[in-house]
Amino acid sequence: MNRATQMAAFVRAVETGGFSAAARDMGLTPSALSKLVTRLEDRLGARLLHRTTRRLQLTAEGEAFYARVRPILVAMDEAEAEVTQAGASPRGLLRLHCGSAFGMHQLAPAIPRFQERYPEIEMDITVSDQPLASMEEGVDIAIRIGPLDESSMVARRICNLQRVICASPAYLARRGTPRTPDDLQQHNCLWITSLPALRRWPFDTDDGIRVVNVGGNVAANNAETVLQLAVAGVGITRLTDVIVGEALRRGELVPILTDWHHVEPVPLFATYPSGRNLSPKVRAMVDFLVEEFGSAPWRQGRS
Repeated sequence: MNRATQMAAFVRAVETGGFSAAARDMGLTPSALSKLVTRLEDRLGARLLHRTTRRLQLTAEGEAFYARVRPILVAMDEAEAEVTQAGASPRGLLRLHCGSAFGMHQLAPAIPRFQERYPEIEMDITVSDQPLASMEEGVDIAIRIGPLDESSMVARRICNLQRVICASPAYLARRGTPRTPDDLQQHNCLWITSLPALRRWPFDTDDGIRVVNVGGNVAANNAETVLQLAVAGVGITRLTDVIVGEALRRGELVPILTDWHHVEPVPLFATYPSGRNLSPKVRAMVDFLVEEFGSAPWRQGRS
């Protein structure tokens, strides 16, 4: 048995909590797997596991070795899968999760083009503004907006979004157009209740970035409802251009305070769990998302 097999036996024993379960995973007997781990320890000259009749426990050396070895084995698996699956046709069930704004305004209209290209891929799309507790909830790909904070996933940037302050022509005709950030205090501003930080609108001034806390008499818990409220002339809002792009093109909304607004790039990512082989169906969708939305098509043609 080579070194890689010994390391794999050790990692599976740690992850399954015992030699018997690890042996079943690897198609070995428990005694054969135990011998692999023992040979690894002998070769390293260090005890990696404390063995008891009930469970295995990592030693300090074992913890350090596991942390270094597991990513190596994952990379080896992914490299082999990439080569062996390179010629495979994308097929099977693809589970995708995304927020309502991107799902309704961008992803759904693009799905027919994806299906035409990959007819053997079935899709199960979850559109929800509730974030996933983790990337291990049976999801192959999650489309996420904003900074990422999970080390357990791989991410590929699709593009950067921009937030736009805008209102309907009817609202501006009725209430007037704000010319400075201070004017917002006299206006009805709409926001998403599930994202209270977005009530703080940033503006560029001679003294640096100034944040204005906006307020109004109507709010909603998702961006789609806030968009419809703004189009209906209820108030002023600040949403990403992926949401308001079409309304801006149609003239249903008008950008305002463009000379003041501090534009912050908001990254849009396609994410999938680390340690999972990038199957042809996942690779096909990730590549499609970058191809389809990498140029931020909702922004094109906007004045």
